[in-house]
Amino acid sequence: MSSVDPSLSNQDLRPVPPEKRNWTFYNYTALWFSMCMEITTYRLASGLIANGMDWKQAIGTVLLGNLIVLVPMLLNAHAGAKYGIPFPVFLRAPFGVRGANLAALLRAVVACGWFGIQSWIGGSAIDAMLTVIRPSTAGNRDLLWACFLGFWLLNMVVVWRGVESIRRLQAFGAPFMFVMAAALLVWVRVKAGSFGVMLSTPSRFHSTHAFLAVFFPSLTAMVGYWATLALNIPDFTRYSKSQSAQSWGQAFGLPVAMVLYTSLGIAVTSASAVLFGRPIWDPVELIGMFHQPVAAFVAMIAVLVATLNVNIGANVVSPSNDFSNLYPRLISFRAGGVITGFLGLAMCPWKLLATPDAYIFGWLVGYSGLLGPVAGIMVCDYFFIRGTELDVNSLYHRDGAYSYAKGVNPRALLALACGVAIALAGVFAPGLRFLYDYAWFVGFFAAGAAYLAMMRTVAPAEESWSAIGDR
Repeated sequence: MSSVDPSLSNQDLRPVPPEKRNWTFYNYTALWFSMCMEITTYRLASGLIANGMDWKQAIGTVLLGNLIVLVPMLLNAHAGAKYGIPFPVFLRAPFGVRGANLAALLRAVVACGWFGIQSWIGGSAIDAMLTVIRPSTAGNRDLLWACFLGFWLLNMVVVWRGVESIRRLQAFGAPFMFVMAAALLVWVRVKAGSFGVMLSTPSRFHSTHAFLAVFFPSLTAMVGYWATLALNIPDFTRYSKSQSAQSWGQAFGLPVAMVLYTSLGIAVTSASAVLFGRPIWDPVELIGMFHQPVAAFVAMIAVLVATLNVNIGANVVSPSNDFSNLYPRLISFRAGGVITGFLGLAMCPWKLLATPDAYIFGWLVGYSGLLGPVAGIMVCDYFFIRGTELDVNSLYHRDGAYSYAKGVNPRALLALACGVAIALAGVFAPGLRFLYDYAWFVGFFAAGAAYLAMMRTVAPAEESWSAIGDR
């Protein structure tokens, strides 16, 4: 690649050279097991039980949602593995070298929210662990906030050490969390008496209509849960040794890990309804109710490792690159990670986790209406417009094939606005609520179709895209 525009590049944004692409099938499988085996995944599944599903309905919803989101994830992963470029640079092809900043910031803001959520969970786990060991600390809000800020600081330390530390953390965390998840399942099985008792909580839906009214927005939430990674997966696949390593690692790791770990959340939450008379969707609260210091300590350590794993892997890598993309000469990966951390604090994560409805139907479904349109535009541009061929050099120049109109592709921005407006219309117009229930799907297809139509109308297929960019 020839010399690049320094305003569009730094060491973290440049393509990863082939000799440094060392992630294998195991690394991607471990990545997904590490990111799936954590508390927000557990709460996702347990929230379905708390909202009335039985275990079969909940597992079916989780599996279907993750098979659906796996499709755009693998499609967007291709460019990262082929060209070694990160997500915000990949965005420059459809949105323009400057317009990409808007789409990248949508993803970054959502990641900041997730970073705050994970930090709050980790801090709550430390607080609960101290309460079990020393009951006199129960209800001490100052201690809770100290634990929250302490765990947040630990995340910042890992971020400062860079991407390679993330790979090592994932490789260690995946097998550790698998063992701890199995131990928790056995522990609750002993408490409940049998697996039959654990899974005996019946569905509260007495008609197909009542079930579907919860199923469809829940399915959207399942897709929305990984809608973030479906966009920025090139941030990870840029390190892949081959296309097969990342594609097979993800195709195996994501659905298998999600079903295994959500099955744990479903079983344990169902058991809690039998043991305590109500479904307890928060595992930190549940572990504290057993009042066994040694078991609680070990369980909370598992919570901390899981939360740290996913917070760094899923919620720091992408926004760090996204913020760096705004001003590469001043904002490095590390600086972007620090910005992510502080914005995560500002988004009040304790409110997003207040209830299952606020978490699933408010947070997950809501932001899926912002990210689905971006995914639709990326997929249509890379596969249908460019046939997977990118001019990597032009991605780092303001006067190259992706300059469009002063660095912005207005067609992409119009398609994005169209997709978001349609997906979120139900928030403001009760009669269109069904659009919000399918927010990710509606936004994905509406934005993708609009983008494809505008790009093909303006530019005949026989013209070269380099020529179009130079106009």
